[in-house]
Formats: sequence, C-alpha cells, structure tokens
Amino acid sequence: MKLRIRGNTVRVRVSQSDMIQIVDHGLVVDSIDFAPGERLEYRVEVVPSGVVSASYQGNSICVTLPQESVEIWSVAAEVSIEGEQLLNNGVYLTILVEKDFTCLTSRAGEDDVGLFPNPNK
Repeated sequence: MKLRIRGNTVRVRVSQSDMIQIVDHGLVVDSIDFAPGERLEYRVEVVPSGVVSASYQGNSICVTLPQESVEIWSVAAEVSIEGEQLLNNGVYLTILVEKDFTCLTSRAGEDDVGLFPNPNK
C-alpha cells in the first residue's frame, strides 16, 4: 500500500494483495518508521454504510470506505473510490483510494510485484 499526501489530498494506492485484505477482512494496514518510537500507521477500513472519510489520531491515518463502494470497485473496471470531507474551516479534504497499476516503463527502485496489470500496456 502506498500513501501520498499533498495539500488537502490523501491518496492511497493498493496492490492486489491489499485489495484481497480489504475485501476479505475489511482492513489493510501499513506503516512507516521515522525513528525509534516514531511510527506513522495508515489503514483502509471498510464500514457497513456511510461515505468515504478519513481521520488522523495518535499517529494513525484511517481512510474508511463504505461496503457497497468496495464491492463494486473490487470486481469492476473501476480504478478508484473518491470522496470529499468538509473540514471545520470550510475547506475540503479530498480522499482517493485507487488500484496501483504496474508502471509503463521500468523505474529504478520501483517494485511492481503484486500490482494490478496496467490497462495501457
């Protein structure tokens, strides 16, 4: 699972094995260590109903997806699930969870193992 943050946008890319975890268990979790005792955890969780949302608490980012959206996304040609969340200051947080496709060209340091086949190849 890859996490990308830019401005008020949170973008999560999932591999095929991440998708299996989301569909079968309703949860996939990953993390990054910055220093001893300094870890950021990020997760995608499925909820029975509602809207796409995100929260940040105690060094953890949690993106929640409604079950119905996940069911469609997991079996269809749908690439992503997207939502917007109104923040207290009237600004929106854009949330995007998408299938991670193999690269069109090889890149040093990139690992395409387990990614979705690129439809443009």
